[in-house]
Amino acid sequence: MTETLDRRIPLVTVPNLRTLGGLPVAGGTVAQGLLFRSATLGAVSPVDGEALVGLGIRRVVDFRTAGERRSAPDRLPAGVEGVDLDVLGDHARDLSASLAHLGMPGDEGRGEVTEEQLVAIRAKMSERLGDGRGVKILQDSNRLIVSSDSAITAFRGFYEALTEPGDYAPTLFHCTTGKDRTGWAAASFLLLLGADEETAMADYLQTNVDILPMIEPMLERAERNGVDSSLIKPVLTVHESMLQAAFDEMRERFGSIEGYFVRGLGLTEGRLAALADRFVAKA
Repeated sequence: MTETLDRRIPLVTVPNLRTLGGLPVAGGTVAQGLLFRSATLGAVSPVDGEALVGLGIRRVVDFRTAGERRSAPDRLPAGVEGVDLDVLGDHARDLSASLAHLGMPGDEGRGEVTEEQLVAIRAKMSERLGDGRGVKILQDSNRLIVSSDSAITAFRGFYEALTEPGDYAPTLFHCTTGKDRTGWAAASFLLLLGADEETAMADYLQTNVDILPMIEPMLERAERNGVDSSLIKPVLTVHESMLQAAFDEMRERFGSIEGYFVRGLGLTEGRLAALADRFVAKA
């Protein structure tokens, strides 16, 4: 089923923010007000912080690497708990963990860049990302996000927290751009609850609209420095082939989404039932 519900929450300093509430799953829809996804929270304004609290969010899960967190620590409002779950800890130099910079000249704190350095940067980026190579790197990255040891540990912790008995703290999860690590968290959650792949893919592709305010300054900076923005835009957005690579890895390694949760993450059948009980609003 194609998702058409507008779930976007337009906060200026919280890019790519939307709720998973309302999406169709087996037996009903995802319950409202319980689970949200976004890009970085490294520049949250006081006003937007109050808005997050107003949404009921009481817990933020950060999927970024230690280096990403040091570069732009989350700015969380009072009363919101932060939890770090490093998905790419085993692969901290992976492209998904460095999208905020991409070695771009003109980044804050990099100082003056000479023309000679600019030429070298342009050549390096073309060599690394040109002719579809950037998209292929991110396809491979999405496979790591499913099955690497650090990813398994991180997502086990994520889902264990979502299924703990007792009072639940409405949760927002994010990485840097809110598309790869965050994308798999959302897709795996939806598939386990019985959403079809079309619904999961539609949520994934929504990032191409919601991420624009975040990436447009990066693309403009690239052009100012003589870098063709069409070189980097494909890796700052999402493509069906990226999430499809994650789906393929899940099936090749674990057989099915249930196999991923049980054999991969080691979750019990009781926790899987608890996930459905907590997050599905019955039709």
